[in-house]
Amino acid sequence: MTLFLAADLAAIALVTCLMLALPALAGATLAFGVRVSAGRASDPAVVAERSAYARLTVLAATVATVVSIPVTALITATDRPPAIGVTATALGLVQLALYYRAHRRIRRAKRAGGWQAEGRQGVTVDTTFRTDPVRLPWLWGLPGLAVLLVTAGLGWSRLREPPATLPLWRGFGIDPARRVPATPTAVLEPVIYQLAIGLVVLAMIYVVLRARPDLDAAKPTGSARRYRVYLRGVAVLSLVSAACLNLGLLLSALPLWEIVPFTLFWRVTAYLPIAALLVPWLIWEARVGRAGHRLPALPGEEEEESGVVQRDDDRHWFLAGAVYANRSDPALLVPARLGSSWTLNIGHPVTWLVLATALAVTALALAGVVDLPQKGSLF
Repeated sequence: MTLFLAADLAAIALVTCLMLALPALAGATLAFGVRVSAGRASDPAVVAERSAYARLTVLAATVATVVSIPVTALITATDRPPAIGVTATALGLVQLALYYRAHRRIRRAKRAGGWQAEGRQGVTVDTTFRTDPVRLPWLWGLPGLAVLLVTAGLGWSRLREPPATLPLWRGFGIDPARRVPATPTAVLEPVIYQLAIGLVVLAMIYVVLRARPDLDAAKPTGSARRYRVYLRGVAVLSLVSAACLNLGLLLSALPLWEIVPFTLFWRVTAYLPIAALLVPWLIWEARVGRAGHRLPALPGEEEEESGVVQRDDDRHWFLAGAVYANRSDPALLVPARLGSSWTLNIGHPVTWLVLATALAVTALALAGVVDLPQKGSLF
């Protein structure tokens, strides 16, 4: 119980730190997903909500820490395997609700005070992001490729003399009590997942590098340079993340192929690369921020001021800046207002097609027409 309680408390601490950092990651002009001018970033209403959100977030974490002890004891007392993160998941939902509460209150203050009418609004466009886009840093993909090749080599050697059965593979861990036939697919399943991760990461990087840039109309030149630095950093960290995920899958594949015995220590070891990839992401986001707004200005950029504030389009954003819907916007992928992330434009026809396809597959699966793969969680 002690090990799982420690893991649960660590998850609570991690979720709380991320939620406390979330308002700061978006920048001063996006107060809890609400667009405000630089002059209104220190408005008493905004400052009060930031303070209240921090206090309530810490209070919720304190309650979750106290509740975690009996919850973990109850779970470990049952025949079911211990579940790490149950309390942390509930805490995250509560803290997201607190974030949305702050969003609603600031938006109400903005409307009551007429902030949206202050200053001339506009947008800035930099066509060099199309003519000279940020290039994919291919060299940073070599570690992930190397891990993939090592895994494929070990899997191929095991495939040459496979046993009759293998333990059931569950991604980052196995179920030694259940055995499955050692088919080529079962033997090479870790390699297949690694290939899928690599392709998905490359596709995501390509789309993000060519998505609409997040520029500040008040400081167009400086924000464009910062955003280029930010995009390259995101691309590099994404490739490093793929390498970490591949390494975790390699470590979990060794007990699957019965190269090493499966132990609790080895299962924890398979998760270490995942935990390690959080560190550079957290450092990067803390130092750079959303769209690179924390990067220091170069000489000449400190005095840059166009006299235009960023266009106020709050009416197109929902769920505290997590969902964007604008039928008149041709962009499919846009930077979200929730932390440092991107989101689909729900008003775009392509998004409708994707959602319709997903709903159709789900409906067919529920009706029994389509059989979806029955597979345990990768984690």
